[in-house]
This record gives sequence, C-alpha cells and structure tokens, in this order.
Amino acid sequence: MQQTQWGPPAASIVTAGVLGLVMAVGAVTLVTDPPGRILVGVASAGLVVFALMSWRARPKLAITDGSLTYRGWFGVKRLTSADIERIRITEFRRLGRKMRLLEIDTRDGQLLVLSRWDLGTDPLHVLDALTEAGYAPGPG
Repeated sequence: MQQTQWGPPAASIVTAGVLGLVMAVGAVTLVTDPPGRILVGVASAGLVVFALMSWRARPKLAITDGSLTYRGWFGVKRLTSADIERIRITEFRRLGRKMRLLEIDTRDGQLLVLSRWDLGTDPLHVLDALTEAGYAPGPG
C-alpha cells in the first residue's frame, strides 16, 4: 500500500519549537545588550511561530476520497483531478546539492510548490504515489 499523506516530520517541528523556546529564555537571561536581546527575541518568536504553524498545517498533502487535499497555514484546498492542470518535479542545484520541488498547477491559475520539508520525503516518491492514484502529471 502506497503512502497517502505527507507532511513535515513531527520530531523536526517539535525540535524547532523547543529551540525557539530555548532562544527566548537565552534572550531574557543571557543577552545583556538591548539590541541583541531584541534580535534574539524576534528570532525566537519567529521560530516558535514557524513551528506552531507547521504543526497546524500537517499533513501538508493528502490523497483523500476523490480529491487531493493541500493544507496551508491558513486554510485547506481540495483539488479533484479536473482541478489539476499539471504535476511536475522541478530540480535545481543549490549550495552543491540537487533540490527537488513538487509543483502542482491548478486550472484556476494557482501554483502549489512543495519541498522536501513540506512533504517529509523525496518529492519523487510523492509524484509516484500521485500518479498511481490517478493524478497523472502533465507535460513539462
């Protein structure tokens, strides 16, 4: 049986949240200069918010009954096969590594871009599962 839902790993999200909290404690107790305290405080708040919103958006992509469900930070989008124009993998090199992105073009002009972080696995595996489920990739 093929995997049917993908999202960021729970352990990574929890680790990011804990690091944000540790940074917040460090900003209050260890940093003595006001500008440094503000910078570390803002960074820690950003990390905690990122962890909370990433947890809220799990699973990021799922194959459900007759639709493909994309969960973002502020809402859920359900796509049927008719709503999807093209699914493809984009590869590029960044800092000496090959990066892959799963791109889903919708008929209403939206482009959903999902990275390895968003999916918790290699986007090629997700593309294989989507193809097997009937969401055939388009040209390109």
